[in-house]
Amino acid sequence: MINVRRIKKGDLVRLVTGKDRGKQGKILQVFPRQQRVVVENLNIMTKNVRARREREKGQRIHFAAPVQVSNVQLVCGKCGKLTRPAIKIVGDKKVRICAKCHEVL
Repeated sequence: MINVRRIKKGDLVRLVTGKDRGKQGKILQVFPRQQRVVVENLNIMTKNVRARREREKGQRIHFAAPVQVSNVQLVCGKCGKLTRPAIKIVGDKKVRICAKCHEVL
């Protein structure tokens, strides 16, 4: 199981499984307790909303639904490859690095 703390909001990820397999997107939200992330323009769902007032019209809302963390993999910004981020201590800070090109993510 992938550690959710290694993936952060704003990271570029690629979907590994599911209907949108192979597509990339930026992470918009992270839900650590549920082990889920919301990825921009991936896993789009449709919700039908009823009219609340008499003269209002009902509508269909499209939104990105959460995806299991194990179904996404981080894309390195430098080398562009899929990677598992490694943790390295630089000075007093912990930094995430690409396991393939060893650059800071």
